[in-house]
Amino acid sequence: MTVSASSLDTGSRLGAPANRLLLGAGFMLLSALLFGVGNTAVRWASTVMDPLEVVFFRNLFSLLWMLPWALTAGAPACRSVLAERRLGPYVTRALTTLCAMSAWFYSIAHIPLPTATAVSFAIPLFVAAGAALFLGERVRLRRWAAVCAGFAGVMIVLRPGSVPVDLAFLALFVHCVAAAGTILQMRLLSRKDSAPVIVTFLGLLVTPMALVPALFVWTWPSWNVLGGLALLGGLLTLGQLAMTKALSLAESSAMMPYDYARLPFTALVAWIVFGQTMDLWGWVGALVIAGSALYTMHRDAADGRRTAQTQRA
Repeated sequence: MTVSASSLDTGSRLGAPANRLLLGAGFMLLSALLFGVGNTAVRWASTVMDPLEVVFFRNLFSLLWMLPWALTAGAPACRSVLAERRLGPYVTRALTTLCAMSAWFYSIAHIPLPTATAVSFAIPLFVAAGAALFLGERVRLRRWAAVCAGFAGVMIVLRPGSVPVDLAFLALFVHCVAAAGTILQMRLLSRKDSAPVIVTFLGLLVTPMALVPALFVWTWPSWNVLGGLALLGGLLTLGQLAMTKALSLAESSAMMPYDYARLPFTALVAWIVFGQTMDLWGWVGALVIAGSALYTMHRDAADGRRTAQTQRA
């Protein structure tokens, strides 16, 4: 029996959606690890300066990390955004990013990192709803179930009523809403531009925006602190690149459950650096959250392979 080159090419195309989904999941897990380490650095920085100033330096160093690429290999892609007058969506994304980042940095300066991370997992609920309402994405029942299971894990971690609600927790809620809007906008931008272009323009726009509130609480950091902030900017920039790449490979409603891996990553790093721990119920909730993401990854991969095999047959 002979197999034509066209049939082999068709088979590779049929397997492409499953491959893109698995690759996107890998980038999302890498993003979760980088953000877990980066958020630990943010908490450290917030002990030596105001969180609003940390937001400015985080974006400044992120921009400095991206400028060499933007001025060389990425220059044509960046110029096309300006030439085609597509800067407007970047401005709105910068505003929601600044809001989400400021609220997040303030909250993790006052709330233990594992707890704050668990609360932030309400974001996929807003993302899934927004993706269905505004982006026209089809959100399957299995993905809704995974999101709800993850949210149930968050409730197990928090056990409502056992933790007082204060300004820091209200800031966390603001962060969740603004971050969901940022992710949805990132999904739209990634349809046209690459991850480095999106992250570069984010740094270009958010840095001057973040400088204005930072000036009201300004204190000059030491050289050691500046070095730590440069490392922080690099870590979170890599995390942004990984997340943006993941969202360009698959639908946001499919990728966000993998973000639950941030909780065990953050809990481990917070325990090593600050000695912060979660109790037994916290780990039970973490297992529920991680299990929902792993189940979704397994089922999506299996469905992709099954669909490709059926279509080949």
